[in-house]
Amino acid sequence: MGKDESSEKTLELFLKIGLDERTAQNTVANKKVTGNLTTVITEAGVSDGCSRTTGNLLYTVATKFPANALVHRRTLLQYIVSSKIKTPAQLDAAFSFFLGIGPENLKLDEFEESCGVGVEVSAEEIERTVNEIFEEKRKAILEHRYRTNVGDLFSLFRKRHPWADPKIVKHLIDAKLKELLGERTEADNEKPSKKKKEKPAKVEEKTVADIAPAPLSEEDLNPFLIFPQPEENYKVHTEVFFSDGFVLRCSNTRELLDKHLKATGGKVFTRFPPEPNGYLHIGHAKAMFVDFGLAKERGGHCYLRFDDTNPEAEKKEYIDHIEEIVQWMGWEPYKITYTSDYFQDLYEYAVDLIRRGHAYVDHQSPEEIKEYREKKMNSPWRDRPIKESLNLFEEMRQGMIEEGKATLRMKQDMQSDNYNMYDLIAYRIKFTPHPHAGDKWCIYPSYDYAHCIVDSIENVTHSLCTLEFETRRASYYWLLHALGIYQPFVWEYSRLNVTNTVMSKRKLNLLVTNNYVDGWDDPRLMTLAGLRRRGVTSTSINAFVRGIGITRSDCSLIRLDRLEYHIREELNKTAPRTMVVLHPLKVVITNLESGNIRDLDAKKWPDAQAEDATYKVPFSNIIYIEHSDFRMKDSKDYYGLAPGKSVLLRYAFPIKCTNVVFSENKETVLEIHAEYDPSKSTKPKGVLHWVAEPSPGSDPLKVEVRLFEKLFNSENPAELDDWLADLNPASKVIVPDAYALPSLKSAAVGDSYQFERLGYFVVDKDSTSEKLVFNRTVTLRDSYGKGGR
Repeated sequence: MGKDESSEKTLELFLKIGLDERTAQNTVANKKVTGNLTTVITEAGVSDGCSRTTGNLLYTVATKFPANALVHRRTLLQYIVSSKIKTPAQLDAAFSFFLGIGPENLKLDEFEESCGVGVEVSAEEIERTVNEIFEEKRKAILEHRYRTNVGDLFSLFRKRHPWADPKIVKHLIDAKLKELLGERTEADNEKPSKKKKEKPAKVEEKTVADIAPAPLSEEDLNPFLIFPQPEENYKVHTEVFFSDGFVLRCSNTRELLDKHLKATGGKVFTRFPPEPNGYLHIGHAKAMFVDFGLAKERGGHCYLRFDDTNPEAEKKEYIDHIEEIVQWMGWEPYKITYTSDYFQDLYEYAVDLIRRGHAYVDHQSPEEIKEYREKKMNSPWRDRPIKESLNLFEEMRQGMIEEGKATLRMKQDMQSDNYNMYDLIAYRIKFTPHPHAGDKWCIYPSYDYAHCIVDSIENVTHSLCTLEFETRRASYYWLLHALGIYQPFVWEYSRLNVTNTVMSKRKLNLLVTNNYVDGWDDPRLMTLAGLRRRGVTSTSINAFVRGIGITRSDCSLIRLDRLEYHIREELNKTAPRTMVVLHPLKVVITNLESGNIRDLDAKKWPDAQAEDATYKVPFSNIIYIEHSDFRMKDSKDYYGLAPGKSVLLRYAFPIKCTNVVFSENKETVLEIHAEYDPSKSTKPKGVLHWVAEPSPGSDPLKVEVRLFEKLFNSENPAELDDWLADLNPASKVIVPDAYALPSLKSAAVGDSYQFERLGYFVVDKDSTSEKLVFNRTVTLRDSYGKGGR
């Protein structure tokens, strides 16, 4: 079956269950959701169709059902299809219930009670409660009339009757409003009056969107409130289920916890553990915010720990970059450590693990290990004698066994439903010197083995990671429990993904090594080095990350507009204004004396009261405007220059086009003649930026300007089979000879400016004493307030 035919059949299936066409089409475009929803429809037995209400609930199950409770999904689907669960509120309650219940502990009566199964709230009871709420809120409703927040009224009702039919509730609330307030008046339909703001100059007006922030909750103000205190990490026995097995979360003995608290003084200790095999990207900015931010908020400490367990992938270049970029992001590590600092400890723990009967030396090839794990089959060497494994592991350490001929594997649970419990590899042989540890070792620990042990050794209180590591929590606690050592809290949060880019190190590495971009710090990449080179500040990145919050909900892609909003918010206050013309068109002002150079006052900052608020701009009879600001045919919606039309030159005078000089082919405009109105009695609508000849017969300052757009055309290129084909060919446009004001001559690398009407720009490191190079950081237009999320 062809790809198009398959998509059409899938779309038809989604329409059958009552999804509206737009939702169905968007779902088909998302492979992950399509797979989940198709499976849910099959499990529910509604491939031939169902009601819209049921279909919408199934869609919610496909997109939001907790991964840790998949064993219960079929049970939930039976309740949905039989209409025992029929509202979103019941579904949310089911999700919460299943998160805390294991497969053997499910009691249907408790489940039904928690989800309101069989609970019927009569129309009379609904009406009585609505009347009570209106009586309680009568004064506020009469004051605000139809501007009353109906959602708040609905929320009050839900607290009293969570299982009532929401359609009936909404209908009664609307009817009650009309009964109390009567028909809507013209005043009800008017938008609430706002305080009139002092209007800045027209060009400034559109630089930053006026977005009124929503009221901040306590967790918005302090997103770290969700994390427990170190002293709470004692025999919690919270169970994390993977079908028929479970692991204990944070189950320290009192003795272990007291020893830990004595070592830490009760302070919070976190760690930021990057692997030094590439440059950090904006997803790492969120990880830094969570790791360093929690430690800072609680008065604790955060390690910068290099996860350097693979000697073949690590480079000194990456280590130096990570140290430097962490500081640039505003974070100060408590200590800089390496997993390789603990290689001796890790080796001794491995020997102890073998002695305890929890590890064995295996001789299977990688292909055999993969096959056996897929079939849930034990390795032929799994039950070899402990003494034999100890001897073989020693031979591995001494380099007596060939690379690839043996591994040390943890003896976990090959029958678990969690793939990360299938006897993970703890050690492998690599005859490669280590960048940090030298040539002392020829066996190296795996991430799954080393990470949790080093967390324990460093007395980390909160081991924080993104949701894709959630299933590794089982092996994390299994190993620490098997060794009988301290167990930190593990906490997963949603990773940060931004539209129109890729974030995987493998894809980023491919873009860099194959020269699709100009290095790891290419301004089109979402690497932190690339963002910095583009002129993005660390404070705006941190504001963006803080605004997203720390949650476990997988919010998929965050629109690039949202990051750009925070960038503009800061640069609008910190980047001085100047004028640059990208594609110059000569204008000769015929009624101004040639060679008469005068200085005009231009605005450097939007706040006229600011210190150094203005600067001098040379003005002469020859100026340059943008080619795009002139056209031969005028129209009502055009505010540029045209024959016989006037415009206002920013900070100067109105000018009127009196003549147009063409090239020999009569098509190319060479220059424009114009007259100016020194009395400024003309009041044109259009306002143009410009650059004048600084002295008679000399060109303005020439600069190179690089205009950057989104690197990929699609919002989520990572999901495409041929993601490289989605690269935007116009993602970088170089303007080699733009004209700039002479005041920019002293600009230094890293200096940011607002080029009026063009955007925010930063001086690039490619600048020389002969020519400045500017990168566009972001345009002036802001779409985040107009539907960005």
